[in-house]
Order: sequence, then structure tokens, then C-alpha cells
Amino acid sequence: MDKAKGFLLRLRIESLLAFPSSFEYNHAVFLTTLTAQTVPTPTLRFIPEKQLQEIRTLFPHTSRGLLYLNHAATSPLSQRVFDSMKRHLEDRSEGKIETFLDDLPQIQKTRELVARLIHAESADRIALMGNTSDAINTVVAGLPWATGDHILINDMEFPANVWPYLNLRSSGVELETIPCPDGMLTPEEVEMRIKPSTRLLAISAVQFLTGFRADLEALGSLCRDRNVLLVVDGIQAVGAVRIDVQSMKIDALAAGGQKWQMAPLGTGFLYVSEQLQERIHQKHLGWLSVKVPWDFFDYRQPLADSARRYEGGTLNAPGIWGMHAALSTLLENGIGEIEKHILALTQLLTDQLQSVDGVKLISPVSPERRAGIVTMELPRNVDAQSVFQSISKRRAQIALREGKLRISPHFYNTPDEMNRNVAILKEALHEVTAAPSSAL
Repeated sequence: MDKAKGFLLRLRIESLLAFPSSFEYNHAVFLTTLTAQTVPTPTLRFIPEKQLQEIRTLFPHTSRGLLYLNHAATSPLSQRVFDSMKRHLEDRSEGKIETFLDDLPQIQKTRELVARLIHAESADRIALMGNTSDAINTVVAGLPWATGDHILINDMEFPANVWPYLNLRSSGVELETIPCPDGMLTPEEVEMRIKPSTRLLAISAVQFLTGFRADLEALGSLCRDRNVLLVVDGIQAVGAVRIDVQSMKIDALAAGGQKWQMAPLGTGFLYVSEQLQERIHQKHLGWLSVKVPWDFFDYRQPLADSARRYEGGTLNAPGIWGMHAALSTLLENGIGEIEKHILALTQLLTDQLQSVDGVKLISPVSPERRAGIVTMELPRNVDAQSVFQSISKRRAQIALREGKLRISPHFYNTPDEMNRNVAILKEALHEVTAAPSSAL
């Protein structure tokens, strides 16, 4: 990169750091070419410094020298989440002990928070689940399939959004995988694959490896027009970016809570539209699936009118107390502001990483096609595992996936931490490439 380009890059970075509380920019200004988009270029803006520092007090690891940038795997639990779970567990251990009736209102409040987070019609459309796989399987196993039915997926998906559909092959269902050699999937490509027998499109809102963000608005309209169900794996999006299941015409949305929602492991949810619920003949029932669970011996009663019917039995109460605290924190800070901050952080990373010799980004450069994930490939002669280990020993946590380095900051991370991460990456690259080949 010549000196002029280097100066312009430094100027952009310095401008971002100098005005964290009010700086906004439209990334389209800096692109030499733009592909047609059905969504507007988003605003990128850091959370004001004072607010950001208050948020960081909720995450004790930030004061202990750990640079955590692996939220696409598992988020740290905030102090609020920890305290909420601790109070519940203390009550279960040495207090009231039988807390089931006390837990029920908190469970309902958590459904309500999920509904707010994804702009669902109401909490009646939400079932609390233990993970994304269980949520997807609830939908897939409950739909009536026939030989020759056609499902569309793509070759970027995480296995949790593949195996439930592969399991349908024994029922004669045809599963077509759309290749995505450039790490993206457009509505136009999906439309070309839809045929009269297509029943469902399965797609992640944000891809786990490339970080590609699907155009759910366009896909939702396309699927609705063609009478195709849109079932979305939202685990890499919910809590990081805006999801509106109604405007996006999503029929089902599944998301574990441990990533961007910052909830405990073993939590999550399933959103099901009322129209889709009418088509699902669920395969698993429990005592809480029915309309009046406390009427123990009425085996003729109907299932619950709401999506609660999919919960079945006793839920993970400690996890849900933590989930409630986690979602409350996100909603109090505003998903719109959180999205702007995350996009500004990932843009800062994107701009800096493009100047690192030998590094190739596989995540989208355009912010409208990206969320909280920035992934890179290293030169073929550089061992990614060794670089990853070198980064880890410097107390920075990112992820190594499929031989690629993945960075995923959240709303409490700072621009300075992005600079520090890039500096650590450069140190690690130098350490590994300078080492004798026998040590690699």
C-alpha cells in the first residue's frame, strides 16, 4: 500500500477514535463499487464513551486484562446475569427451595423480552428452548412432508441448520444445497432455485464463518410470494443486529441464547408464526404442552393456544433467570444502538485488516452485508493454529474455525480494543513467520 493510501487509512481510523460519541459515516462513500442492495447502508456509530464505560462495568473480565472477541462462540456472562442466577440458586438451595410457581412469572417475562427483541406479534409466539437445534427440529419434525418435497439450504450453514433437514431424506424429501463460492447468497440466486415442489428455505440470518448477513427482507417477500416457508437460524444475529420477524416475513426463527444474546448455555427460543403453528403436528408432547397443565387427568384437553405447547416439560429455570437479565441489558441499551456500535467496530477491524500483508478477508466489506463477525485467511505458508496459539497467549480470545481466524466483538468492546487486537495479530504473525520452519 502506497503512502497516500496509508495516510488516508490512518486518517479514517483516527477520526473514528477521536469522536466516539458522535461520529457517523456512510461506508458507501469509501467504496469504489457498490452492488445493488435491497436494504439501505446502515449507520455506523460508536456508543458514547461515558455510556460505554458504564456498560463495561457489567463485565468483570474487562478490568482483568482479557481481550475477549469471541462472542460468535460464547459470550461472557455479565454481572447482572451472574447475580440473577445466584439469587435463584441460593433460593433453591437454602431458601424457599420449591420455587416453581415463583419461576413461572419470570419465564413469561422472558418470553415477553424475546418478543420485544425480535418484534414478534406477542409473547404467545415464543417458546423457550434449550438450544437452536431443538428449536429447528421442533419445526422440521412437525411439518407434514411428502416424497418429492423440496428444501433449499446453502453450503455455508452451521451443522445445526443442516442435520435436521438431512434427517428428512428418509421421508423422500429432496434437499438442494446452493453453492456460495464467494461466501454470499442473494435473493436472486434463491429465486432461480425455487420450483413448484419447494416447501422451505432454511438460512442463517448471519453465517457463522463468513459473517455474511442475509437480506431477510427480500427473502421473506420472495418466500411469501412463492408460498415457501422461511425458517431462519438466528443465533449469530439476535442480540447483535435488528431482527423484525414481522417485516421480514419470517415463519420460524430459532436462536440459542449463549452467543449474542449473552445468556447462559442451555437457553434459547423458537419463534413460530400463528400460520405456521397451525401446520405443525408436533411429535413430542409434555405435561406443559396442554392448555391447562394443572388439570392433571384431563387427557382430552387441547394443546396450549400459544407456542408454549412446544416447551413440553420443566424448563431450565436458572438459565432463564440469567436469560432475562441478559435480554434486559440489551433492550435497555437499545438494539439499534448496539447494532451501530458493533458495525462500527467491525468496520474498524475490516479497514485495518485489509492493510495487513498476507491477510485476506472472507467476511463482507460492506456493512449492510455484515454483522458482528470478521473472518480472515492467512497465507498458505503460515500455520493458522500457531498464530491462534500466539494470539491466545497474549490474553486475546478469538476463534479458529476451518483454518481461519474469526473475530467477533460485542457492544461493550471499544475501538481501542480493536486496535489492540490488530496489533496482537501482527505480533503473532511476526512470531510465527520468523520462527524456524521446524518449530511450526
